[in-house]
Amino acid sequence: MLNFTLRRLNLLLFTLLMLSIVSFSLNYLFPGDVLVNMSGETVMSDAREQELSLIYHTDGNILQQYIAYMGQIFSGNFGVSMASSASISNELLIHLPATIELCLAALFIALLIGMPLGFLAAIFHNKPVDKIILAFAMLGYSIPVFWLALILIMIFSITLSLLPSSGQLNLLFDIEMVTGLKLIDIMLSDSPYKAAAMKDALLHLILPAITVALAPMTIFIRLARTSMLEVLDSNYIKAARAKGLSKAMIIYRHGIRNALVGIVRQIGLQFANIVTLAMIAEVIFAWQGAGGWLIESIEARDYTAIQGGLIALATFTFFINILADFLYVAINPLERYKKHGA
Repeated sequence: MLNFTLRRLNLLLFTLLMLSIVSFSLNYLFPGDVLVNMSGETVMSDAREQELSLIYHTDGNILQQYIAYMGQIFSGNFGVSMASSASISNELLIHLPATIELCLAALFIALLIGMPLGFLAAIFHNKPVDKIILAFAMLGYSIPVFWLALILIMIFSITLSLLPSSGQLNLLFDIEMVTGLKLIDIMLSDSPYKAAAMKDALLHLILPAITVALAPMTIFIRLARTSMLEVLDSNYIKAARAKGLSKAMIIYRHGIRNALVGIVRQIGLQFANIVTLAMIAEVIFAWQGAGGWLIESIEARDYTAIQGGLIALATFTFFINILADFLYVAINPLERYKKHGA
């Protein structure tokens, strides 16, 4: 287990190193002055320009500039926004938790619905249930996320008036920001309307989470179906049938547990897809997350914000991948003793 942990940490550090090099290179690839791209300060006096030049070592070689740039990143200084002059670090602290909340909710829905449907399709292989579930998976994967978001808003918000179409919480509820995760902040608040605020926040979360979750859900359906079919065709399942175990007992005691092994490895890979879909959904549902903020920064050509958002979202995705690997090892002990990583 120690070797596995060291390999994963080594992979994480190498990936973050490559990410930092890409982010630093953007200062030279973006148009404009390098010092402005690093700091985000578009208007500065001669004294301030000289001060920033000393901070970022723009008079030195590339390696010195890279070390100075990473020193600022590690100290929490991502510069200021070229569009609003606000601190990028503060902007990330405000917007990133909302994206994390939406992505985790979408992942939960995708797994909660996708895996049981996939297992059900495998159990009733080549029967009408299997074909219906596969047709749903194909249709769900083919639907563009922006079109799905608009259809859900039209049906559930405009026509039926059941769910809100934008935002995270009704403005009537004054909830103090502690963690940035709206549901957690509501639970931590002293508001006498905590229950009503929690209900309202959940209602606001439903449509964006379903929109983001649909495509990954269809992938989990196919992964779960394939994994379960492989397990049901294995020798130990045939031996269990020969011993007289019922089909329900075989599936519950042996099938699901072993089929999960093949699915957990894909959670980290699919999470990157969820983050990408969340960026689109945040714009449509006016969800105040890092994805929507990053898209607005791209439109405004706010290069400092683009770099900060890239680092934050990519690092978050990398950590989820590492956690998924550790979860995979937890349910599959054989992986702990492999001497060579894939």
